[in-house]
Amino acid sequence: MVGAALAIGLAKQNRTVAVVEGREPPPFESSQPMDVRVSAISSSSVDLLQSLGAWDAIASMRLCPYKRLETWELPECRTRFHSDALSLSELGFIVENRVIQLGLWQQFATYDNLTSYCPDSLTSIQLDDESIVELASGKHLQATWIVGADGANSMVRQQAGIGVTAWDYRHHCMLINVETEKPQQDITWQQFTPSGPRSFLPLPGHQGSLVWYDSPQRIQQLSVMNDEQLRDEILAHFPEELGDIKVLQHASFPLTRRHAQQYFRQGCVVVGDAAHTINPLAGQGVNLGFKDVQALLSASEPENALTNSALEKYQSLRRNDNLLMQTGMDLFYKGFSNDNMALRVVRNMALKAAEHAGPIKHSVLKYALGL
Repeated sequence: MVGAALAIGLAKQNRTVAVVEGREPPPFESSQPMDVRVSAISSSSVDLLQSLGAWDAIASMRLCPYKRLETWELPECRTRFHSDALSLSELGFIVENRVIQLGLWQQFATYDNLTSYCPDSLTSIQLDDESIVELASGKHLQATWIVGADGANSMVRQQAGIGVTAWDYRHHCMLINVETEKPQQDITWQQFTPSGPRSFLPLPGHQGSLVWYDSPQRIQQLSVMNDEQLRDEILAHFPEELGDIKVLQHASFPLTRRHAQQYFRQGCVVVGDAAHTINPLAGQGVNLGFKDVQALLSASEPENALTNSALEKYQSLRRNDNLLMQTGMDLFYKGFSNDNMALRVVRNMALKAAEHAGPIKHSVLKYALGL
């Protein structure tokens, strides 16, 4: 998603762009089951996608707007956010990752200066003032900039010799698509428990995406259950706000924090998950990636040469902001994922106070939405 967005933005600047991708996103059909991987797209990300000409295509496929967000540990100590507080029609949209990717991919054809090499993959990079990229197909591409938008285990980052600071959270995350007894909802919520949060994201129709954070052992146990057994576990451990459900599909993955020690080196630059991975607690991962895109496009505006000074500007715009968001999510996650009684009292008092924080609460919401 992030790489496709950046490719279009650079092509709009009349750069010559090559996109190397392992496989093309499949065409969309409304009868297809929903992707288990979804993102909560913020207002600023929507603005970027609109500027790239992709949002109308995404909206014509499948998405779910949400107006409300609630978070709590004890039901009586809740923090609530509503789009009306910021005079917005919605706080954001829950969208399947593949729908976002497809909406962007469809824009490639409108640019003669954008070439996709698909299916193909990176083999090696010869770094110089004009670097040479060798692909698995045997093709060689000469480039001024090589952008690594190739995920948390970025090969571009590794070949450029960019180090990372990383650690595991000792938690795994399970994504579960469910059919709900309730019709399409306009709220996303999260309840904290000592073993990890339980989250709900609305999807179109009578569907929703559940996120279950827990120990690796517990997630493994859940992963091997049949749909009925998993449903029983969900109903026993999720709050009553969920209502009855039917399990449709699920997947799981470990939680790991990574942050590149620098965002560029020798003409290679990293964006999105290649530069930073974050605890998915607040659904900010892809929004941070889209902020990277906006910053790099700003640093490389048409009148600017593709130089180290542009990359330094990009790094100064994004690295500290990404670090702040990573650290904030870590403090929030660790502060709630335990059963310490003193901490429990303090954090629930904090949630209750946050509900009545007025301008401070609105400022936090605006920052999260990228406004």
